[in-house]
Amino acid sequence: MVENRQPERFTLYKEHPKTCAPDDFWGQVKRTVNGAPVSDDQITMIAEAVSSGLDLRQNDLLLDLCCGNGALSRLFFEKCRGGLGVDFSEKLVEIAKVNFERLPDQVYLLDDVVEYVRTGMNPDRFTKLLCYGSFAYLEAHRAEELLQLCFERYCNASVFYIGNLPDKDQMETFFTDRTYSEGVETEADSAIGIWRTPDEFRTLAERAGWSVSFSTMPEDFYAARYRYDVVLTRGSR
Repeated sequence: MVENRQPERFTLYKEHPKTCAPDDFWGQVKRTVNGAPVSDDQITMIAEAVSSGLDLRQNDLLLDLCCGNGALSRLFFEKCRGGLGVDFSEKLVEIAKVNFERLPDQVYLLDDVVEYVRTGMNPDRFTKLLCYGSFAYLEAHRAEELLQLCFERYCNASVFYIGNLPDKDQMETFFTDRTYSEGVETEADSAIGIWRTPDEFRTLAERAGWSVSFSTMPEDFYAARYRYDVVLTRGSR
């Protein structure tokens, strides 16, 4: 059962996909620049960065948290033996099931991601974890709980890739031509979500038990100036 824990703003991510064309997969998840879906080159950059960061292999089973409509998830599921995508948006999961689900190896599930990592069956079957573009929208206490639960319950998951995080050190770059509201960087229900410096994210993740490394996208990636990616692993810090 999906718990109604998301901020009110997230009704946008449930209603917005209904306004898009059935095949506008990037528009449905607002992976856009100035309202237009990002180019195939941009998607290729994401796919290559995530696959490399996860060290994705044929035997891996991937858990994709906040999978949206599955358009991105399937690029990774096809590189390994499959996976499970979890998202709270009924419409996006419906789109994923119609267009990208390939039973029994590539499956999409409607659920709150924190609830899923807390109660999902057989967590030890997953070898890699992913959350791309959505971690910043988790309230601070839920973000911390998710990291802790993933470390404790998903004991066979050697890598957790968290992508497209807004960098608080680069906020001025983002707000150069945008209106800034005081304190917006701490609000999970804002347009970008919670901004964190790499040091702040490191503290959060290490508190949950993870070892942390950071990466950035190529300069021609549309959000490279103010976002970074994180690779979490098990082992000595």
